Amino acid sequence: MTISMYQISVPIFVRQLTGLAGCLKKTQALYASRKFDEATLLGYRFFPDMFNFTKQVQISCDHAKGCIAQLAGVEAPQHEDNEKSLADLIARVEKTIAFLNGIKAEQVDGSEDKTIIVKRKDAETKFTGVGLVQNRSMPHFYFHVTTAYNIMRHNGVEIGKKDFLAAS
Repeated sequence: MTISMYQISVPIFVRQLTGLAGCLKKTQALYASRKFDEATLLGYRFFPDMFNFTKQVQISCDHAKGCIAQLAGVEAPQHEDNEKSLADLIARVEKTIAFLNGIKAEQVDGSEDKTIIVKRKDAETKFTGVGLVQNRSMPHFYFHVTTAYNIMRHNGVEIGKKDFLAAS
């Protein structure tokens, strides 16, 4: 049985982002009920050289939408990275999910060998489509989603594996 590029990417990104949105909503409810200042969480980081919570969520969305846009040959939605609340972060995640849900399998399937150049500040890296998914986008995506989850847990939000996985 052949697994398509769509199957190994879009549904996984959507499931994890759905879990992230659910965790963010539980966090928002806790912070509202306890009258906690959301800014303390948004700026939280485990270590000084790590990105803060807000950036972890932003980068999670960026890897998901960027990967799929490159595979599908479409423009990724642009976000300004100006989220200042949990509601803003939830909206960003939900916009990313909506973008992913708008991509059809035939737009992504067949991109296994597509050449994709990822540009960073001072470097470019060349990937095949499957290499992008397996060796860049998924590992980075899971790292940042997991870090955001761990920051929420560390700050007292009662979430668990089922929340993380968006499992019932």
